[in-house]
Amino acid sequence: MSVEPYREITFDKDGDGPPGQASELVALARRGVRDLVVFAHGWNSSPSGATRLCSDFFAPFPGLLAPGVEAGYAGLVWPSMMFTDEPVPDYRALVTILPERERVIGSLTDLLDAAPATEAAFDEFGALLRELTDVRGESVAAGEPVPEFLVADPLAVCALFTAAAEGVDGVPAQAFGGGLGRYWKGAREALRQATYYLMKKRAGQVGEHGLGPLLGQVARAAPGLRVHLVGHSMGARLVAYALRGLPAGARPVASVTLLQGAFSHYAFAARLPHDPGRSGALRDLQNRVRGPVVACHSRHDTALGVMYPLASRLANDSDSLTRAAAELLGTDDPRWGAIGHDGVQAVPGAARLSLAEALRAGVPASGCVSVDTAEVVRSHSDIRRSELAEVVVAAARTGR
Repeated sequence: MSVEPYREITFDKDGDGPPGQASELVALARRGVRDLVVFAHGWNSSPSGATRLCSDFFAPFPGLLAPGVEAGYAGLVWPSMMFTDEPVPDYRALVTILPERERVIGSLTDLLDAAPATEAAFDEFGALLRELTDVRGESVAAGEPVPEFLVADPLAVCALFTAAAEGVDGVPAQAFGGGLGRYWKGAREALRQATYYLMKKRAGQVGEHGLGPLLGQVARAAPGLRVHLVGHSMGARLVAYALRGLPAGARPVASVTLLQGAFSHYAFAARLPHDPGRSGALRDLQNRVRGPVVACHSRHDTALGVMYPLASRLANDSDSLTRAAAELLGTDDPRWGAIGHDGVQAVPGAARLSLAEALRAGVPASGCVSVDTAEVVRSHSDIRRSELAEVVVAAARTGR
């Protein structure tokens, strides 16, 4: 690990962790640590990969902190691993995290390998996706939103994802075969999006029911400790949802920095522009943070700029699959945007800064802040940047 003192926080898929984690963080405070930076990795990270990312991300911090600042560091490791061998995923690796679905995963990967050019094969693929994600009609809780791509016509879904994938990676669908066979390229993306749906729910669960209560315990025992939450991708969703899980009256969080956050840019909004009777999932929770909530975003993030809006659009019952297909490459519909692609939206008074402005003059002391980091962040995972560490330090008000 590049920094000390460092502790690792772990949770399972339900947000449960081993005993004693709060005590370890409290012990840091009793040793003199006053500022604790907690970093949560994104989806598809192995535990060892998550620790390496923490080490890389934290490395610049000692050189950025003002004299006299006593800082500690914690990496939050949660079960987000779905695929190995990216960018060519080993889909069979899903078994390591979903062992109870081994038969389903085997059948799915057999279909992807064989790529049969028949409608029946796509129907079978769609049924297996529903079984994988447990969204078969009778097992879905009342009112729980189910992504339309899991229940719509599988061939149409795979055709739609094929068009989207070509727009991102430039590989023609014909490389996967002729006729209907070319749509197995989109089927691979549909499987990725199905696991994304699972991880989206899991990240919120771990944040709200794991990290939030843990921070509440720490706050009770070490009220002077200032916690600075940082999350990447799904990890940004995790740390944001931790604000929902804080006990009433607890305010241990001094700042939040979201790096390429994979959740809605309307999350903190009191009213949605397209539906004023509804609010964002994290409405006004920035007020539970003593300092700012900073969303770093980049237009170069195609994962959030193309695939996230598409999957989000298909999760909305009021939009048809046909309309989504027709508009995919020609319309930038703000309803489906990600906070890591264009920052915080529909929150009155939220500041918007360039990276240069944030590094030169700092960020506001409270409220939502969007920082355009496109000049250094060129892709979704491009966060090993000293400039981003500087943004975190600016949000924490611990810099030189």
